Amino acid sequence: MTNGIDVSENNGRVDWEAVADAGMKFAIVRSSYGRYAIDEDFVRNVNGAHDMGLLCGAYHYSYALNPEQAQQEARNCKQAIDEAGVLLELPVWFDMEDADGYKKAHGFDFSRENVTAICRAFLDEIKPLDCGVYASLSWFENYIDWRSLGCAVWNAQWGQCDDIKGYMWQFTDSLNIGGKAFDGDVLYLDI
Repeated sequence: MTNGIDVSENNGRVDWEAVADAGMKFAIVRSSYGRYAIDEDFVRNVNGAHDMGLLCGAYHYSYALNPEQAQQEARNCKQAIDEAGVLLELPVWFDMEDADGYKKAHGFDFSRENVTAICRAFLDEIKPLDCGVYASLSWFENYIDWRSLGCAVWNAQWGQCDDIKGYMWQFTDSLNIGGKAFDGDVLYLDI
């Protein structure tokens, strides 16, 4: 098992030296969100992590309400990564939750069929990039038929155990590094 963090522009400027000194070996960096937005700090964060010897992956936060929008989001994500010109050693992740309530406020169909179809549309469109799905345990249990997707799974389940034990586990949103809180992750590979 290997320790790492995930970050976005919402973390502000990251002290990557402190991250490496804390024993982190990888970072999952938000590349994009929605159909058109790119994370302003994507390139800086990937380069900063690489400068300290960390491996990197990316994630895309979804606002898709249907599979067609998910396809547009996948194209946005691919474009953000292509234009950044950075190497990603770890997969791209599709974050299919509703952390800010956007989906609920826009009449989203939370059925397992719709959510799984949205994930599948993103996964199919982002090829040939290696991609998995990120969500909380409750989303995996109630909204995403993740077993049918045949992709890597990154489970967000804060606490002492990971009930899925897929590719990666987000165990906290308050990992203190250099006086700042980060999402803490475990990769089930030795790197």
